[in-house]
Amino acid sequence: MTRSAVFLDRDGVINRTFIRDGTPHPPVSLRDLEILPHVPEALSALKAQGYSLVVVTNQPDVGAGKMARPAVEGIHAHLLKELPIDAVKVCYHVEADSCSCRKPRPGMLLEAAREFKIDLVRSSLVGDRWRDVGAAQAAGCRAYFIDWGYAETKPDQPYVAVESLPEAVALILRYDQR
Repeated sequence: MTRSAVFLDRDGVINRTFIRDGTPHPPVSLRDLEILPHVPEALSALKAQGYSLVVVTNQPDVGAGKMARPAVEGIHAHLLKELPIDAVKVCYHVEADSCSCRKPRPGMLLEAAREFKIDLVRSSLVGDRWRDVGAAQAAGCRAYFIDWGYAETKPDQPYVAVESLPEAVALILRYDQR
């Protein structure tokens, strides 16, 4: 039996990003981590309806030597402890590595689907960058896009534009196609 999931980008969806020159940057330590408003309640609402919750995050600063892997893993351990998340899938590669896991490629979603018996067609992804939407589209999921107005490429349609994770969750629960 397969189940539905909501895949979540981390930075800009679950936690606040740090904007420099119009582009988002992740927190560099647990001390800098700030969960966005109403995220815990939104995730709890999804869990109450039986969704698997899987964070899928590119963290290329580790691969580029700008951030230590233990710092990223500490942030993820904290999120797993504090939020009703089932798993965190991470790509530490930089673009030049041409890996299958770095969004917009669907590798992390496909891995989670195999591991947790997730039906991708009945699942959604919430992200704040074109790469997130591209990964959802490549995996066959519905995409919800939080547009923070970053100075970067916008995603290609189709996606549902939302202002926050709680708004995406309300729509997912309202139009649940399970």
